[in-house]
Amino acid sequence: PAATLSFIEVLDQMRDSLKDNGYTQIPQLTSSKELDLNDKFDLVPDKFKGTRRAVMIGINYVGHNPGELAGCHNDVGNMKKYIMNVHGFDESNITVLMDDGQHTPPTKDAILAAYKEVVEASEPGDAIFLHYSGHGSKVADSSGDEADGYDEVLVPLDFQEVGMIADDDLYNLFIKKLPQGVHVVSLMDCCHSGTILDLPFVFQDDGDFGGAAPMMSLDQNFDWKKVLNGPLAEKIQGIL
Repeated sequence: PAATLSFIEVLDQMRDSLKDNGYTQIPQLTSSKELDLNDKFDLVPDKFKGTRRAVMIGINYVGHNPGELAGCHNDVGNMKKYIMNVHGFDESNITVLMDDGQHTPPTKDAILAAYKEVVEASEPGDAIFLHYSGHGSKVADSSGDEADGYDEVLVPLDFQEVGMIADDDLYNLFIKKLPQGVHVVSLMDCCHSGTILDLPFVFQDDGDFGGAAPMMSLDQNFDWKKVLNGPLAEKIQGIL
C-alpha cells in the first residue's frame, strides 16, 4: 500500500476488518525479539537486499464434509499478487501449495518439505514470507512444553491419514534451522495460530490496554530451553 503503517496500525486495521465482517478473532503478533509497535511495519525492511522467497499455502479441504472451506485459494492468489506487485517477489521464488488440482497438494509432507527447502535456500540478507490459509487446531501437548497442555497445529490436506503439523515440528524444522541474518514474516490465517511458531514475545490487539501504550510482552510460558540448548538467540533476531 502507498500508506506507511506501524505494527499497531496494521493490527488495528486487521481487527477492525475482522469485526466489520462478523468475526470475533483477535489479531496476535509474536516475535523473536521485543518490537516497538509504533515502528514502521515492513514486509521486507530496506536493509535486506538479497533474494525474496515465499511459501504460500491455501487449503479449502475440497470434498471434506464437514470442514470444507471456501476462500483459502483466493487468499493465496490475492497475497501472491500483492507480494509480487508491491514488494518485488519473483514468481520463480514463490512456492504455492493448494488443493485446486493445479498446484502441488498441501499434504503434510509437501508442507514440511516446502518449509525445509526455503530455509536451506536462504542466506544472510534474504527475506522469507510465509502465508498459510486453512484450518488450525490444538491437540494434547506431547512434549510437556505448553503451559495450557496443548500444542497448536496446522491441519494439512491429508490430516486424517498422517496427522497434524505441530508447533514443535515447525520450530524444529524452520526456526531452529534458519540461517542468521534472514528476515521472516509469517502470516497464519487460521484458528489457534497466534503462537504456532513458538516465539518468546507476544502481543494481542484486543484494543483494551487499560490506558497504557500498547506493547509486546514476554510470554511467561515460553520454553527457554529451546534457545539455551542451542545457538539460536542470534539466529532468530530477524523473525516476526
